[in-house]
Amino acid sequence: MLNRRFLRIKVMQMLYSYYQHENADMAAFEKELFKSLDKVYSLYLTILALFTDLHHTAYLVIDENKNKRLPSQEDLNPNLKFVNNTLLVALSESATLKKELERQKISWQTDFDLVRKLFTEIRNSEDYKSYMAGGENTVKEDRDFLVNLILNHLGEHDLLNHLFEDKNIHWADDTFLAFNSVIRTFETFEGKFVLMPLLKDEEDDTKFVSSLFRKTIQYNSSYEELIKNHTKNWEMDRIASMDMLLMKMAIAEILHIPSVPVKVSLNEYIDISKEYSTPNSKTFVNGVLDKIIAELKRDNKIEKAGRGLQE
Repeated sequence: MLNRRFLRIKVMQMLYSYYQHENADMAAFEKELFKSLDKVYSLYLTILALFTDLHHTAYLVIDENKNKRLPSQEDLNPNLKFVNNTLLVALSESATLKKELERQKISWQTDFDLVRKLFTEIRNSEDYKSYMAGGENTVKEDRDFLVNLILNHLGEHDLLNHLFEDKNIHWADDTFLAFNSVIRTFETFEGKFVLMPLLKDEEDDTKFVSSLFRKTIQYNSSYEELIKNHTKNWEMDRIASMDMLLMKMAIAEILHIPSVPVKVSLNEYIDISKEYSTPNSKTFVNGVLDKIIAELKRDNKIEKAGRGLQE
């Protein structure tokens, strides 16, 4: 679920916070780092739980309409396509999802008014009307419809995103990834619902995160000196703090994570700088790191392991 790009960004955010505190405890911040990753998974589960509650709401509305004082023929013989959606049914019946939701105490019960409001908005949308006018349920149509609900209605819904941010301040940055993870989960549905794991390779990714975080802190002074040697025309306090941090992380990754090619590390931190630092950061970070990498290679300080990684 969490790719290396996202893991680097999470490490970057925690390192930035770490350096804002005097006498910060590295172990405590590392613990918070992994807790923040777990919170992303909680958000992923929360969105899945939202779909099960939308499914439940549809049943409630059908029952309410049937029990009207003067129900119409449509009330008495409702279109059941939404409640029979194969993916929604699989979600609602998933013992694995139910167990995870119970374990993490995830529920929409206290926010059911919002769930009801979302269902009403969905039911009035053209996507819903078009879907309901179709024929019998098929797996492809059912999953495509739910993906479209995310893309067209839920992914950028203001009230929903405000709620997520109120529940966890970090979720404001994580919502896009969590919704994308739900989309990928839906797109792989072939009749049986399968939860995505938090990490693709738990042991390797955990080691990657921990090593990147710790080595950047451990060798902070030497990396700063190395950067200083290649920015002699710059005063250190004029270099954007985020650029400095990203370059230190890049050096730590290149020197201490042998399974990642140098070119991959370089490109990743250049791309991250475009998103999280100044407009000129891409060119600056690229230029400085190019010089540093050339020096490290010349001094035989870069050791890469694995097929195709040795340069």
